[in-house]
Amino acid sequence: MGYASPGTSPLEPIALAQEAERLGYDSAWAAEAWGTDCVSVLGWLGATTTTLKLGSAIMQIPGRTPANTAMTAATLDLLSGGRFLLGLGTSGPQVVEGWHGQPWAKPLGRTREYVEIVRAALRRETLEFHGDHYDIPRRDGTGLGKPLKLMARPLRPDIPIYIAAMSPKAVRQAFEIADGWLPIFWSPEQGRHAYADAFALARPGFDVAASVPVLVSDDVEAARDALKPYYALYVGGMGARGKNFYNELCRRYGYEAAADEIQDLYRRGGSATPLPRCRIPSSTRSRSSGRKSGSPTGSRRGANPARRRCSSRRRSPRRCACSPSSSCEGSARGGTRHADPRRDTGRRRCIEGSLVGRDG
Repeated sequence: MGYASPGTSPLEPIALAQEAERLGYDSAWAAEAWGTDCVSVLGWLGATTTTLKLGSAIMQIPGRTPANTAMTAATLDLLSGGRFLLGLGTSGPQVVEGWHGQPWAKPLGRTREYVEIVRAALRRETLEFHGDHYDIPRRDGTGLGKPLKLMARPLRPDIPIYIAAMSPKAVRQAFEIADGWLPIFWSPEQGRHAYADAFALARPGFDVAASVPVLVSDDVEAARDALKPYYALYVGGMGARGKNFYNELCRRYGYEAAADEIQDLYRRGGSATPLPRCRIPSSTRSRSSGRKSGSPTGSRRGANPARRRCSSRRRSPRRCACSPSSSCEGSARGGTRHADPRRDTGRRRCIEGSLVGRDG
């Protein structure tokens, strides 16, 4: 679902997720930046659905203490009957320092401590933690604080934790301490090679929930043009020159020249500036007519099929209303596959799902 665009209501992505549940999708994921938060949206969505898993992609680590996140996760899981998936991420310096007023330094260590505290709280351990980033209870406070234990009884003390990460070290840590990874701009051709060290650590059942925007259209050029502003914003406009994690990711995948050009064009003329043309693999030009997508190995039938997430009734070639973090179904080795262009009451649907395979 992503987050509601400025000037729109979060009820719009919620309506898409409700339709996704009717179509048999597995999960819907809400995001947050510095607009609508994801927790409120997931609470509302959980009250209006019965089977759809509810994922945060992501809850910003600097925006909540780990204890507060544990309380929120336990509550959403209780209210939804065990459907919550806890996605966490550090965001970036612009948001961390410019919006939350928190220090950006050492995000890897902060994330590791954060996850450790959340897990301990969900297990209802008496919470006492003294690390480099979190001090619970505070030793430099009034002296009145004492270790506490979560009052609520979590439905699942092992609520799955996903981590959004891009740098090789951060991804490796996600494979080590989390139950799943939330990559952005996943490349079936380059991803496993770029993160080979991380995949070597993959445990059985580790979940890779890759996000890839997809448009259903008979006009490939128009569909590509509709997505260009999205990629231009992230690759060209996020962060500062020399400190843009999305730009660095494109470089890691081998697109250094394109990353430079996109950033130059964006900073010169904004999001309306045309992006450089890139070859579209032939595999992305066709649409699959099958209802189910394959497993991460490319098999159409497997023990862990790719799950579907969100849907939109917008006619192609418009962008789905599902936002930047929406994703399409595909296979890690076989490349991205377009979802089935379903028809309902004579209208073409644009389906957005996600590769959420078991990359163990």
